Amino acid sequence: MIFETLPVGPLSVNCYIVACEKSREGIVIDPGGDVGQILKVVKHHDLNIHTVINTHGHFDHIGGNRQALEAFGARLLIHQADEPMLSRVSDVARAYGIQCDNSPNADAYLVEGMDIYFGTFRTKVLHTPGHTLGGCCLYFDGEQKVITGDTLFADSIGRTDLPGGSHEQLLESIRKKLFALPEDVIVYPGHGPHTTIGHEKNCNPYF
Repeated sequence: MIFETLPVGPLSVNCYIVACEKSREGIVIDPGGDVGQILKVVKHHDLNIHTVINTHGHFDHIGGNRQALEAFGARLLIHQADEPMLSRVSDVARAYGIQCDNSPNADAYLVEGMDIYFGTFRTKVLHTPGHTLGGCCLYFDGEQKVITGDTLFADSIGRTDLPGGSHEQLLESIRKKLFALPEDVIVYPGHGPHTTIGHEKNCNPYF
């Protein structure tokens, strides 16, 4: 499996480019900005990106949606609870002094347990509300990897002081959905370095 991490945008969001090395089919997760750099990685691997996925609807994770979707001719997936954020990207980003385009509407919704296929690989959707109402993680069970968006970070968790956030719900999501995964699963968060489920279960100060 091709698995590339690319920090993008002014808030250094980890954009993930994941693909099947045989079919060259792939997905892009959280194209928050710097779409030109994302395109370079996609072209380097000669990939066909058929799906763009947003782990949640905050502007720093979806700010490059429009450019990415137009470049790839791909479909957009986000949880239904976060879809209203797609049309507010520009206004929210402007409040932080950042310019972004509003996102196109979703083509379909992420739901708990949904499988998304690319070539011979798949990822399973885990709905993990708490950071936002529609926050989701993506578990590559055959590869021992999970992309956690802003749900779980190395030695930290997502903030819960923004609209739709809930500290108690976030902790419950992590305990029930993420800490139920094998301890050697590598955690790839929305910002910062990767970690493991085992390390976070044993060392994360919030638990």
